[in-house]
Amino acid sequence: MAAFSVINTILDIIGLLFQLYFFALIGYILMSWFPGARDSSIGQFLTTICEPYLEPFRKVIPPLGMIDFSPIVAIFVLNFASSAGISALRSFLFSLFY
Repeated sequence: MAAFSVINTILDIIGLLFQLYFFALIGYILMSWFPGARDSSIGQFLTTICEPYLEPFRKVIPPLGMIDFSPIVAIFVLNFASSAGISALRSFLFSLFY
């Protein structure tokens, strides 16, 4: 039973990290609406952690006029990876121990 508890705790922490990154992406996207917001220390931090993830999506999905849809697709991919990835990882780890 101890392995069950440890696995669930680790997967809960991973899920929490996905949620925190989701909110970081939302904050980074919303900062584009305010001039100079990305020049602040928080904006620079969010740029550092969000741009490496968003860049591949921007290369594949061109903006339509003034609207960049790549962050929306990136958020959907992150949510899918979070839910499906953690579920698959949970199944895999439990199959190893039980």
